[in-house]
Amino acid sequence: MNFRFAHNNLNVYDLDKSLAFYKEALGLTEHRRNEAADGRFIIVYLSDGTSDHKLELTWLRDWADPYNLGDNEIHLAFATDDYEAAHAKHKEMGCICYENMDMGLYFISDPDGYWLEIMPQR
Repeated sequence: MNFRFAHNNLNVYDLDKSLAFYKEALGLTEHRRNEAADGRFIIVYLSDGTSDHKLELTWLRDWADPYNLGDNEIHLAFATDDYEAAHAKHKEMGCICYENMDMGLYFISDPDGYWLEIMPQR
């Protein structure tokens, strides 16, 4: 029996804001979308264009408040082939929330407060 990653899900409060952030910050683009006939949810799968793994963003119509992420110790990680350019872009965007120079990585925060680790390809 074998398993492979298919996708990770993040629930988002403002889908348009999140889609714009993920496109600008990480170059992720919409792969496919699933909308409930009654409008109660929209699910958008984002792709990096190179791997089979997708990021699923779920928007729920009846969710009234921003998500409480608790201690926010869960994160997704992205490797980049140009760490310095990525860092400069994220610094310009103002979304860097934590840097660990000793480990050679940093984190950015999306519009809902989810942390995304950025590291050089190794």
